[in-house]
Amino acid sequence: MAGQAFKKFLPLFDQVLVERCVAGTVTKEGMVIPEKSQGKMLQAVVVAVGSGSKSKDGNIQLLSVKGGEKVLLSEYGGTKVILDGITI
Repeated sequence: MAGQAFKKFLPLFDQVLVERCVAGTVTKEGMVIPEKSQGKMLQAVVVAVGSGSKSKDGNIQLLSVKGGEKVLLSEYGGTKVILDGITI
């Protein structure tokens, strides 16, 4: 992981900061994932999470993900950011 670069860039409200990683081509059970389906879903690790968003009654709704969890992104999901030469 990038470490110090992420401390400069923290998400607000209901935003999540993730670092994309290379998804494996073979699952734990030994199944091979075809190349065609590898490009459609990307795996990422949650680096930082915002504080949540406010509901209409003023309560803060927390996000369901936490730092360190692995998530899946669509091929064009999210916004590409470069911090200290590292693409996140």
